[in-house]
Order: sequence, then structure tokens, then C-alpha cells
Amino acid sequence: MKNLSFEQALEELEKIVDRLENEELTLEESLRLFEEGVKLARFLREELEKAEKKVEILLKDTQGELKPHPFEVEKRQELIENKGRGDSSLEKKKEEQGEDDIPF
Repeated sequence: MKNLSFEQALEELEKIVDRLENEELTLEESLRLFEEGVKLARFLREELEKAEKKVEILLKDTQGELKPHPFEVEKRQELIENKGRGDSSLEKKKEEQGEDDIPF
């Protein structure tokens, strides 16, 4: 799998998903494809994490301080996670910044 590029691995994963969704497969074949898909998904996640780290390095300011800019995927994931718990992202940010007692 390490010989695959990100794009090739993604294409393979898409083919597996298509087969699982649209073909009548035996249980054994479905499990084999599912296992292969999980391995590809993990590989893709690792490659994305490597790319994210490279982007963070490129976003360092002139003093060498990292100025992280969250990716859209992270923002969406945070919203999904907070929605399930009933937290609003605004309340979470206020707690993190200590702005829960504003004197207005």
C-alpha cells in the first residue's frame, strides 16, 4: 500500500465502496473488501495528517510562532461533535478564552 499515491489509494477506496454498495457479494468477499477499505482509509488519514503538518510549518509567522489556521474539515468535525453533545461552538470558545463573565 505504501507504493500507492494518495490519489491512487483514494481511487481504490472509491472502487471498494462502489462494489460493496452495488454488487451482490458473498460474506467472505464483503469482509475482505471491507478490511482492504479500512487499511486504505487509515493510509489516507495518515497521508492527510502528514500534509497538515507540512502546512502548519509553512504557516509559521516571522518570529517562528505557529499561527494555526483550522482546516474546513476540522471545523465541520467540531460542529458535528458539539451538536451531538448539545454544546455550541461559541460557548466552547468562551470557556477556552475565559470570557464567561462579561461585565455588560
